[in-house]
Amino acid sequence: MALRHVVTWKMAAEDPKERAEHAAGVASRLQALVGVVPSIRSLSTGVNSLAIDGNWDVTLVADFDDAEGLDAYQVHPAHQEVVAYVRSVVGGRSAVDFEV
Repeated sequence: MALRHVVTWKMAAEDPKERAEHAAGVASRLQALVGVVPSIRSLSTGVNSLAIDGNWDVTLVADFDDAEGLDAYQVHPAHQEVVAYVRSVVGGRSAVDFEV
């Protein structure tokens, strides 16, 4: 069975324009990992498009063959560069990993 990794983030910025720019930056940096990190089987990102109170700002859905593939993604240098940016702009994170 494959493993699906789903993460959502809330940006730290209060200003809506800055928040949107940071969310787009997170999404584009994550999307750029496709073809760079070998263990990624599929990856999609999305920036929240509806101004609904309580919605988070950006999400990632990524599939891996197994937990080892996810582990390899987590420690990959390109992913670690993205993590550094993400940590600089987010105020909250939520994640779940499940078999598909």
